[in-house]
Amino acid sequence: MTFQSPELLLPAGSLDKMRAAYDFGADAVYAGQPRYSLRARNNEFRLEQIAQGIAEAHARGKKFFVTSNLLPHNDKVRTYLRDIEPVIALRPDALIMADPGLIMLVLEKMEHGGWPEVPIHLSVQANTMNYAAVKFWQKVGIARIILSRELSLDEVAKIREECPDIELEVFVHGALCIAYSGRCLLSGYFNRRDPNQGTCTNACRWNYQTRPATLDPNTGEPIAQPMEGDFSFSQAQEDAHAAFAACGGSARHPLADQVYLLEEKERPGQLMPIMEDEHGTYIMNSKDLRAVEHVQRLVEIGVDSLKVEGRTKSLYYVARTAQVYRRAIDDAVAGRPFDPTLLTELEGLANRGYTSGFLERRPMHDYQNYETGHSTARRSQFVAEVRAVGAGWAEVETKNRFDVGDLLEVIHPSGNRLLRLTQMFDLEGQPVQCAQGSPVRVRIPLEGPAEGALLARVLESA
Repeated sequence: MTFQSPELLLPAGSLDKMRAAYDFGADAVYAGQPRYSLRARNNEFRLEQIAQGIAEAHARGKKFFVTSNLLPHNDKVRTYLRDIEPVIALRPDALIMADPGLIMLVLEKMEHGGWPEVPIHLSVQANTMNYAAVKFWQKVGIARIILSRELSLDEVAKIREECPDIELEVFVHGALCIAYSGRCLLSGYFNRRDPNQGTCTNACRWNYQTRPATLDPNTGEPIAQPMEGDFSFSQAQEDAHAAFAACGGSARHPLADQVYLLEEKERPGQLMPIMEDEHGTYIMNSKDLRAVEHVQRLVEIGVDSLKVEGRTKSLYYVARTAQVYRRAIDDAVAGRPFDPTLLTELEGLANRGYTSGFLERRPMHDYQNYETGHSTARRSQFVAEVRAVGAGWAEVETKNRFDVGDLLEVIHPSGNRLLRLTQMFDLEGQPVQCAQGSPVRVRIPLEGPAEGALLARVLESA
C-alpha cells in the first residue's frame, strides 16, 4: 500500500531557526507575532522578519504559517484587524487561529474581498476533541484542524474516518501542558502572566514541597501543621511504597487520607491545599512528548501534518528534531521498519523525560516527571556551531564546553558522523586543550561536509 507523506512542521522562533528547520528536512514552519501568539518571549518575528521568512520559504518551495492563536481580551480584539492586515498582505501559507471571534472577523474581511484569501488552521488552543467539532469548524471555513493533544491514536483515526476531506494536524514532539493546551492558570495566578497571552512562566515546572496539614473543624479548610526538622519526600515515598499494597485487601496506609499543603520553593509560607496521591517534588511537571515511534501509525491513519512544539527552543533542537522526524516519515512512507536509533538520537536533546502523552493510554505516572523541573541531556550535549570551513579545518563558535579527546557528533543535513577531537587551536593559532562555554571561537580539524553543521559532545559515560 502506498501512503501519502505528511507535512513535517517545525517551530521557528527566529530566521536562523527557520533556515535550520528547512535545511534538516522540514516542509513548513510556524512563527507568530508576539502580541497575538502564545510566544511573546524569545520571538524575533516582527512584521519585517515575517516578510523575510515568507519570502525565503517560498523561494525554497517551503511553507510559512503565521500563528495568531491567543484567546484575546477586548483590548486585543480592538487592535487585531489593524495589526494582522499587513501580515495577510504578505500571503503566508496559513494563519493559525483559535478564537471564534477573531476567526469570524478575518473570514468576513476575506469574503468581502477586502483581504486576499489565506487558509485558516484551527489552533490546538481550540481543543478540538471529536469529529463533530471538526465538521463544525469545516462548515465555518477552516482548512485544517490541529487536533487536541489529549486524543489517543484510535480517536485520531476515528476523526479521520468521519472527516476524510479536511486536513488534520497532530503534535508529535515537545512540551506538554498540565492543563488543556495553553489553558493553565498557574502562571496568571502567581505572576499575573497569562499563558494564553503568550507570557507563561512555566509554573508547573517549579520546585514545590509538601507540608502536612490538618482540617479546621469549623470551616473544613486546611491548616498548616508545624514541622520539626526537614520533610524528606524520598523517604515519604519509600515509606508509602512499603505500606501500600499493589493490589488485594491489604490495609490502606493511614497517611494516604491526610490533607497536604503545597509550598513552592520561592514562595515560603504560601501554602496551598493539594489532593494528590503520587509522591514527588515536581508533581505538576509533565514529561516531554515524543511520538517518533508512532509516526508509522499516524502515516497509516492519513494525518496531513506532524508538528513539533518549541519556538523558544534552541537551533540545535530544531535541527535535531527536523532530521529525526524527517527520517521517521520517509521510512514510514517507504514501508521500512521503525529505526530504534531515532529514539537514541532524541535522547541527545535536553528533555524532562519522554512520554507518548495521550496517544497511548498509560498509567498517569508515565506522564509526570517527579525528579527534576529542568531539561537534561542524556546522550549528548550541543557544544558548537560551525561558522566557517576551509582546507580541512572549521572555525566553530562554542555553546558549551568541550575538550581535546572528546567524541563529537557532526550534525549536518547531508548526514551525521562521529569524530574524535585530536587537536584544537584558538584564532591566533595557539593550541588549546579546552574550549570553554559560549561565546568563544576555536579551530578544529573537520573533513567532509561541514558548512552550517552543529557539533554535539557524546556523553560516553551515559
